[in-house]
Amino acid sequence: MSRIELDYPQLLETNNLLQINGDETYWLCVTRTVQESKLFPVPAYMLLSYAMAFYRYPSLLAKIERHMKAEEIGDRMRNMGIRCQAVAMWGLPCFYLLGREWMINMGVIRPQDAAEDVSYVLDFWKRFQLSWRRNHGHLTAAQAGHRAQILPERQLQVFHADLYDCAEDDELHEAAHTFVASASQYAFLIACESRISLHNHGPYNLGEKDGKKRELLVRDFMDLAECDLPWLDGVAADVPYNNLTVTMAVQDCHFNILDDWGSFESEPEFRSHHLCGVGLYTSDSLTDGYVPVGMGSAEELTATFRELNDKVKEATANLWKRFAGYSRDQMLDAGAMTYYGIIKDLAHVAGCYDPDDWMKVDERAERFRPLLNDEYSRDMLGTICVGAGPSHQFNEYTMMQHSDLPQKIYSPISCQQILRDGDYVPSVGDISAGVTYLDPKQDRYQTSAGVIGYEEYNRRARENTPPSCAEEFRFMDETWVKYNHQSEAVERLYKLQQKGSRNLQEKGAGLRRDDVEKLRDR
Repeated sequence: MSRIELDYPQLLETNNLLQINGDETYWLCVTRTVQESKLFPVPAYMLLSYAMAFYRYPSLLAKIERHMKAEEIGDRMRNMGIRCQAVAMWGLPCFYLLGREWMINMGVIRPQDAAEDVSYVLDFWKRFQLSWRRNHGHLTAAQAGHRAQILPERQLQVFHADLYDCAEDDELHEAAHTFVASASQYAFLIACESRISLHNHGPYNLGEKDGKKRELLVRDFMDLAECDLPWLDGVAADVPYNNLTVTMAVQDCHFNILDDWGSFESEPEFRSHHLCGVGLYTSDSLTDGYVPVGMGSAEELTATFRELNDKVKEATANLWKRFAGYSRDQMLDAGAMTYYGIIKDLAHVAGCYDPDDWMKVDERAERFRPLLNDEYSRDMLGTICVGAGPSHQFNEYTMMQHSDLPQKIYSPISCQQILRDGDYVPSVGDISAGVTYLDPKQDRYQTSAGVIGYEEYNRRARENTPPSCAEEFRFMDETWVKYNHQSEAVERLYKLQQKGSRNLQEKGAGLRRDDVEKLRDR
């Protein structure tokens, strides 16, 4: 049965979404990163992950939507610092489309093949993005001028109110800076020397204080404990939180770019002495949003950062030892699962996660493993990411955004081929069996409810509806709140968000940013 009707309007929208993602893929790939490592076969595992995404994402997204629609997941994800942030949701369409483009260039499929899959994946992505980014109404950070201002006022007020001031050389500043550095290194290694377990969003304007402009940067560290990733079994047993969010107030430093990979640029360059306030939170699909960690006092937060720093440094050392014993095939699997599994938390939120869906290589993708030596992988990855293959070439009058070359990163679907000729294959079909060279994943998942098995994790996720996502509040967007801030319903919503806040508990709606700042001072 077709997942989506391929009529003319739908095909036009699909090609528009292909182009939007293609333009941003080119910009990100040529300006933001170098895909190489001295430890992992990064280009090889990226190509394998793209093939896995091409063959499995359509069926897995359909499975997820049998439990929860994309737009509802987007609503829930707005207040969670877990791995369905901008970098993951860039990966959803683009890992899939890069796999498709690779297949087209190899002659395995034609541009019109899997047309229903392509249209459905992009439609799912569109609905999630418009819901998750509801507060500014864009599909991507690029459309917002490379800004990612996701959170509603009520959450930002809590983050603002409960920041602890710090300054260079004081104990809290040093402890926070040290932890962020250690956690960044650890998260980079967890994700097989990639940025997928790290994310940043913002900037959010905190106004001026003592004549200095301030902004808030929200930094997420994800998959830190025993979680979905088999290589963390035992290695991260002592890490008490799977996801941590660090809120960072910065002064005299403006973040002018925060892109869809969570990378940022600032003027002047962000340095530790710009940090002037900090907070710490955790969240997952079982919480009611962000939960404070060690936020009872500045002294408690300092001690918490130091304790967590010790734990992630120990886990980092353990992980180096584990990876040192991996074969190339094991490293290839780990990297491919990291990339392909970038959207796995969609299944956690919907309560339908199955490790066999996410931690194995689809047998159809496995066929390409013999191709993936370092040289072929490097050259093919460069080809499909910047538009140098046969499928990318367009007529000579075309000037692609960013490069002015006659190319398209992702091949459009021909309306004639679908609507008139009917010469296409609609889908790759259902999920095939999976294989892996890694040890089986132990049924241990560190959550806010403790260490539990994945079936219990699914049950609790299905039963959990965060109060702010209840039907009474779900559609109360920032526009409605603006014109109804004195209503009893908005008052209840704000008090729900303020539950557990050190400075805003029971303060309700109607506060301005300066009011929040005065409550901090008091």
